[in-house]
Amino acid sequence: MTTKMIQRILDIFEINAFGVCAWWGNKLGIKAHRVRLSFIYLSFITLGSPIIIYLIMAFILENKHYFKPSRKRRTIWEL
Repeated sequence: MTTKMIQRILDIFEINAFGVCAWWGNKLGIKAHRVRLSFIYLSFITLGSPIIIYLIMAFILENKHYFKPSRKRRTIWEL
């Protein structure tokens, strides 16, 4: 039972986490593979602090519709 739960958690993490590297790679114009490698190398050098930043970015990307300011519709009187 615990192995199924662990595998389920890993699957959810993999689905959500790899979107961050693809997004950064898209924005910077480089391959997502290079972004993933940089996160791995930085994690080893700085003892894991980029992992926390990575998880925060994954949360923001997953819920970015909550962070964007809402646009108000203009009425006919404001034209």
